[in-house]
Amino acid sequence: MLKSKDLLGIRDLEVSEIMSILELAHEMKKKITDSTLREDTLKGRSMITLFYENSTRTKVSFNMAGLYQGAMVTDLGVATSSVQKGETLVDTGITLDQMGIDFMVMRHGLSGASHLLAKNVKASVINAGDGANEHPTQALLDLYTMLDKKGSFKDLNVTIVGDIAHSRVARSNVFGLKKLGANVTLAGCGTLASGTMEALGATVTHDIKNAIKGADVVMGLRIQMERQKGGLFPNLREYSQLYGLDEEMFSYADKEAILMHPAPVNRGIELMPELLDSNVSVIDEQVQNGVAVRMAILALLNERRGR
Repeated sequence: MLKSKDLLGIRDLEVSEIMSILELAHEMKKKITDSTLREDTLKGRSMITLFYENSTRTKVSFNMAGLYQGAMVTDLGVATSSVQKGETLVDTGITLDQMGIDFMVMRHGLSGASHLLAKNVKASVINAGDGANEHPTQALLDLYTMLDKKGSFKDLNVTIVGDIAHSRVARSNVFGLKKLGANVTLAGCGTLASGTMEALGATVTHDIKNAIKGADVVMGLRIQMERQKGGLFPNLREYSQLYGLDEEMFSYADKEAILMHPAPVNRGIELMPELLDSNVSVIDEQVQNGVAVRMAILALLNERRGR
């Protein structure tokens, strides 16, 4: 059971809530590949996606998570909506609320946007990424993948490499992993991996090789050029040579280590193709797990709304 009508961040969730999502996702995953197991548990419920930023995996997986459970699913085409006429986020939300929407899944470029929306609507708001703040559903699918592959979070060594400074995925994963008992190391060049993240309980280093040594899970992050003002590193070619992950670098991890990435991947920059396409990669599985986790979230929020 979830305590809030909304899912806005991992920071807000208790361990019991996180585990309830992961446990239900295990059951939901069976329904993705076997359509005979699907039930219309969300029949009569409506869900809308509001994506002020581009997305493929998150947006489509939420759509499928709703459809697989019988919900009515639609999308607010932000580019063709009244947002382009100057309508505020709150006014857009209130308008949709009056139409009887039950779930609003939103991605927005401003940190805290989902919290603002949630305070002004009756619908359940799900944060699909707000600025550089959090991306809770991505972290939850990452946590599910780690649990599925490693069996436990206790003393699990997780290393996250790349553009830490601009990554809402990294922040949400640190929140979740630390709550569940894992050890987290964040690694990247000095301008992209600030020591301020140590306040969240993670170890921060600029020594990639040392960060990967003995890691059970290695997660790469995309260089988010759209959030950078420039000058944080000379060029992409140099970045890939110094901080890109290849098979040689990955060999310093535990022999049973897995490779993860929230995607999309910039091939040849943060991950080299031979590593990305190797059998240590579970990146494609993360996509399927994302649908299962989002199915679980919708089901649990629906249960909460039914009280």
